[in-house]
Parts: sequence; structure tokens; C-alpha cells
Amino acid sequence: MWLLSLSSSSWWNAREQDTRPWGSTSIGSKEESLSDTEVNGSWTPQEKALHEARIKAKAKRRLRRTSSRDSTRESLSENTGDPGTEPTSPKGKINTNDRKSRMGKGRGGAGGKGVWGAAGMVYEMEEPDAKDPNYDESYQGDTVYATVTPELEEQDLEKTVTPIVQEYFEHGDTREVQMLLKELNLGQHRFEFSSLAVSLSLEGKASHRELTSRLLSDLVGKGLTEEDTARAFDRILKDLPDLILDTPDAPQMLGQFVARAIADHALPLDFLDRYKGMVDCVHARAALDRAAVLLSMKREIVRLDNVWGVGGGQRPVKHLIKEMNLLLKEFLVSGDVSEAERCLRDLEVPHFHHELVYEAVIMVLESKGDTAIRMMVKLLQAFWKMGLITLDQMNRGFQRVFGELPEISLDVPHAHAILESFVELCYQESVITKHLRDTCPSRGRKRFVSEGDGGQLKN
Repeated sequence: MWLLSLSSSSWWNAREQDTRPWGSTSIGSKEESLSDTEVNGSWTPQEKALHEARIKAKAKRRLRRTSSRDSTRESLSENTGDPGTEPTSPKGKINTNDRKSRMGKGRGGAGGKGVWGAAGMVYEMEEPDAKDPNYDESYQGDTVYATVTPELEEQDLEKTVTPIVQEYFEHGDTREVQMLLKELNLGQHRFEFSSLAVSLSLEGKASHRELTSRLLSDLVGKGLTEEDTARAFDRILKDLPDLILDTPDAPQMLGQFVARAIADHALPLDFLDRYKGMVDCVHARAALDRAAVLLSMKREIVRLDNVWGVGGGQRPVKHLIKEMNLLLKEFLVSGDVSEAERCLRDLEVPHFHHELVYEAVIMVLESKGDTAIRMMVKLLQAFWKMGLITLDQMNRGFQRVFGELPEISLDVPHAHAILESFVELCYQESVITKHLRDTCPSRGRKRFVSEGDGGQLKN
């Protein structure tokens, strides 16, 4: 009976514990501890006090946790306007890993960094910032692209300028040189272009020096200044001792360059005055003296156009014919083939050498005696072997005489006979070809016989 009553009492206490409300956890725990003490009855007073202290501390923690949840629920209710949300519900929890804005703005498009903005929102135009990583200057207006040419170094200057000057000696177009110089960035070495051009022309022909003087005159104000030209001639005057080794006449030619440049306003008018009493080099003094003499002689002339002569095919035809006649007359007097060769080369008209052949044959037809014939054959033979007169030029010169022989015979009655002997001698000396000799015109001699022959005309 006692065992049964104990079991009934335990079952009743368990049922009462199950039917207690959720909010009475602390009171139930206390009653449970007292009932356990009454049932077991084996605890000491110290153990009982310790057990009660633990239960009170546990109750305090539960009350503290419950009060913090209630305060959180109240704050969320005030912000969201939903007072009925439980703290333990998903809507009441705050997820610290959530990327939504805590200011009530999120990916809905209400603004912020990296978002498009609210629907219907109109943005004002903002001034572009050049420091912005996304700044694109192509959208800020017209874009101008410019080619930047690096400055030409001094060691590469001669390799670049020399071909330009040599080509200019062939075509003589100063505008092309000006265009090429614009493509080069000479920088502080601009004056060295003029010094290189003058140095190259000193080693060349008279026509090259004439072209160089024209080039210096045309480039002033179009890429070069008078001071650049002055610096160039300063450099050449200092280099005269070295230039004389290759060109013995360099001081005289440089003086002519200086005089022509001053007359063409390519050099300052006071260029010579800068050197008065300041020149120690003998060659530089000779060049400056030559320039001063030329300028004093040509004071009335604005340009010293004839300081180098008119070069090559730019000379008038009448002037070339006159020069060739003088050349042939001097040869008949001196008999110097080398001097005649130099004069012909200085004319620089290889395409016009047929005129020399023509003038030589005419001079032979107009001469008296065999001396002129022998000397002209010697001269033509020398020019033929040197290559100064080509086969085409030789044939053309003789054929011109053949075609004009009837008119020549009016002034020179014996022209046919002299021409036949001269052509035969030239053929024997291998000056002309057999075909050219055979084409030489000949006039048959005709005479009337006596009356007894019946008045027949015999050849």
C-alpha cells in the first residue's frame, strides 16, 4: 500500500507540472526543488542553500533574456509599424550578413553607390572629372591627334641629311627639300643642315654650289633663319684647315658663298663686321677677304647671280654655243687637250656635246690648211676615247653638217672636198664608223668637153 500511494503521488506531481503555464517556470522550479527535498530528505542545509542559489541565478538569467527580447520587439514595432511581430519570428530577426541598406534603401533603385536610382528620377548633367578612372576624352568633344617626331640626334644628322642634299643636286627642287625638312625634327641642330650642304657642294661641281646658294636663300624664313645660316658659316670657317686637304680652293669658294649669301639676304649684313680683327686663321681670313672684295665690286647689284656661273642645262643655248667656240679656238692655239676637257666638263651639258662636234667640223671647213684638220681629229679622238662624246653624239654632229652642206657651200665653195678628206681621216683614226663615212655626201665633178665631142657632157 505504501508503494502504491508513493507512485500515485509522483504521477500526480508530474501531471501538475505538465499543466503549468509557460510563464511560471521559475516558481515551478522552486516548488520542484522543495518537493525533491521533501521526497529525498537526504540533503544537508548547505547543499540545500547552494541548490536554491543556483535556481535563483537561473531565474534571473531567464528574466534578463526575456526583457531584452521584449525591448527588441518594441523597437522593431516602432520602426516597421507592425506591433504584433514576435521576436522569434523571421520578420523580427536582424541578419547582420544582409546586404540591404539599413537606411531603408536597397536594390529597389532608390539611389546609392552602384545602383540605377529610383524610377522616374532625372539626373542633372555633371562636369566630367579628368581624374575619374572612367574618364574618356573622346566623348568630351573633338579629339585632335598629332604626330610627335623625336628630335634627331647629332650622330644621325649626317646620315639623314646627306642623301637629301645629294638628291637635291639631281632635281634642284628647293620645295621638296623644304618638305623633307619639315618631317625632320632637327631641333637645336638646324644650322648644321646648311653647313653640311655647303661642305658637300665644295667637293662637287660649280652647278652644285649654285644650287646650294639658291637653297640657302629659299630656306631662310621657311625653316631656317639668318642666324642659323650665320652659325653654319661659323662652323665652316673653323673647319677650313680640314676642308683644304680635300679641296685646295676651299677658302676662295667659301668667300664666294659668303658674298652670295649676304647678297641674297641669307646672312646678316653685318656678318663680315663680326670678324674684323678677330680672325687668326690664315685660311679663314682669305675667305672673308674674298667675300669683302666681291661685295665691294658688286655694290650696285642686288644678287651675285654669276658668282658660280649658270650651271648645266639652265644656260641659254647661244651661251653654250659661244663657250664651245671659245673652247675650240683656245685648243687650236694651245693644243692642250686636258684644258679643253676641263672646260667641256665644266659646262655640264653632256646631252649637248653634239654641238661641239658640229662646231668642230664647221671650223675645219672654214679653216685654211691641214693644221686645223689634224688638230680637230686629235681632239675628237681624245674625247671619243675618254667617253665625253658618245657614238650617238658623234653621229648626230656629223649628220647635222651633212644636212646643212648645201648652205655651207655657198660661203665655202670647197666645203665638199674638205669634208670628204676630213671624214676619211676621222674614219682612219677610228673616230667615226664606216656607215657614217659612207653617208657623207659627195658632189661629182662635171666638165664640158671640146666641140668635136659633139657637146656631150662627160663625167
